[in-house]
Amino acid sequence: MSTRQQHSFHSPIGRIHLTEENGSIIRLTWVSRETSSVRSDSETSHVLLEAERQIRAYFDKTLKVFDLPLAYDRGSAFEHSVWDAMKEIPFGKLLTYGEIADRIGGVARAVGGACGANPIPLIIPCHRVVGSDGKLTGFSGDGGIATKQRLLDHESDQLTLF
Repeated sequence: MSTRQQHSFHSPIGRIHLTEENGSIIRLTWVSRETSSVRSDSETSHVLLEAERQIRAYFDKTLKVFDLPLAYDRGSAFEHSVWDAMKEIPFGKLLTYGEIADRIGGVARAVGGACGANPIPLIIPCHRVVGSDGKLTGFSGDGGIATKQRLLDHESDQLTLF
């Protein structure tokens, strides 16, 4: 039997909503300002509380590598390979869509689509993927490119191409 729990909390980039299923984080979304309320389950799991702790530590710059159980409850094998490649991009480093495509045997446009479908942004750092000219080209989080820029600015003291 599948068990799913939810938890949300405030962060420097807005309210974050996490979903866990069977002991793994499966989704991270930003709660829109228009959303009246998103509830957290009354007994929040250890995994969700640990995810919140690590995200807060990321924003405090005391954590640079997330260590959480993640699972994909959707997506193609190709998307999974893109998401796995993005997990390898270190804090403060950038890769282009083309570089990821070269690493996994795909094309840049398809990598961009997979980045946009990333179910766990921030923890799977799609914000660290840029266009071939270094241009920011979209972000699935609330606020779009502006939020992507804020995350990159947060990491900017170490930002370089990987």
